Amino acid sequence: MASSKAKASKASKADKAEKGDREDLDRLGSFIRSQRRLAELSQRELAKLTDLSDPYVSQLERGLHEPSIRVLKSLANALNVLPETLLEFVGVSGSGEGADVSVETAIVADEALTDTQKQALLEVYRSFLAQ
Repeated sequence: MASSKAKASKASKADKAEKGDREDLDRLGSFIRSQRRLAELSQRELAKLTDLSDPYVSQLERGLHEPSIRVLKSLANALNVLPETLLEFVGVSGSGEGADVSVETAIVADEALTDTQKQALLEVYRSFLAQ
């Protein structure tokens, strides 16, 4: 009887971890989509810039795949964001620039802001960092 409870507990923990992974991929996909729109790129244009297929970019935006680090770096370059920003979404810590990444991530993830507002805030924030 105790072993069946242990198995149920392990299965429950695995289900929670899987659900968390899916939520992370959904957030990553939303972030990629938002950044692509801010950059005024179509999925096809982003795919060309990153040497990915159009369907794969679409699947990433919908949270259906966990991209490799190479793909994340390519996307970051094409979208003009720090690679650490994308790496944070999949649980890979960045290079210690956490404060910068957190602010940009928060701006882009804020659903109350329009894409135009997000772009303006990011530009102001980045201009302060450049000073």
